[in-house]
Amino acid sequence: MLVLIRGAGDIATGIALRLWRAGLSVVMTDLPRPTAIRRTVCFSQAILFGTYTVEDVTARRADSPEDVAGILAGGEIPVLADPDGASIAALQPDAVVDAILAKKNLGTKITDAPVVVGIGPGFTAGEDCHAVVETMRGHTLGRVIHQGPAIPNTNIPGLIGGFAGERVLRAPADGVFHQIRDIGAVVEAGDTVGEVAGEPMQCTISGVLRGILADGTPVFKGMKSGDVDPRCKPEYCTQSSDKALAVGGGVLEAVLQLSGVLKGDR
Repeated sequence: MLVLIRGAGDIATGIALRLWRAGLSVVMTDLPRPTAIRRTVCFSQAILFGTYTVEDVTARRADSPEDVAGILAGGEIPVLADPDGASIAALQPDAVVDAILAKKNLGTKITDAPVVVGIGPGFTAGEDCHAVVETMRGHTLGRVIHQGPAIPNTNIPGLIGGFAGERVLRAPADGVFHQIRDIGAVVEAGDTVGEVAGEPMQCTISGVLRGILADGTPVFKGMKSGDVDPRCKPEYCTQSSDKALAVGGGVLEAVLQLSGVLKGDR
C-alpha cells in the first residue's frame, strides 16, 4: 500500500513514522524551501540536504515521481518538492493524507485517492475527505472522525509544561529572519534567539529552544518562528512528539480501516 502525505513537517513526520513502521510505503511532499520550525524532527529537511534521518528512519529527496520507486526499494522515504500535489496523479497512491496543517484545505479532494484523510481543522469528513484526524490536544487528540469536521482552530497552542501561547515565538517584523540560537539551546525568558530587520525575537519563558526557523527565511510580522519547551529536555528536540505520534496512530487506523484491511475477522 502506497500512502502519499502532503506536508513533511513535524506532525507529518510523526504520521510517516507510524505508517512506515507498520509496513506501509510512504512518500511525502513539501515546499521547495520548507518553513518547518521543529526542523530536527522534520523529513522536509531531506529536500534541502538530500537525506535526513529522524529517529531510526531516513528520508531522501526525490527529484521526480520516477525516483520514488527506487528510493522505496532502498528502504527510505522519498520526499518531493511538490507543494501543489501534482505528483498525486503520477503516483496514483492508495491513500492521500493532507498534513500541511494550513488550518484550511489547500486543494485536496476526496477523489484524489481511494482513501483521503485530512489532518486537523479545515477538513470535513464526507465532503473533501473520507476521514479527519483530530489534532487538538486533549481528550480527542488522534481520534478518527468519519463524519463532519475537526474542532475549529482556536489559535491557542496546546498546553505543555503549564504553558500554552507563551511557548510560541513570533517574528517581530516583516523581512528576512536571522537565526541567533540553535535548536536544543537552553534559554531564559528575555533571551534573544532571532531577529528580523534589526528587531529582536525574545523568549517569553525559560526552557529549551525546541524549534526555530532557518536563517534567511522570509517572514511577516506575527508569523510563528520559534518554539520554547518549558520541560527543559534537550533530547525531546530529536524525538517525534507525543502529539505527532498520536495523530499518526489515528491516521494509521483510518487508512487501514477505510482500505478494508481492518474489516476481516478478528
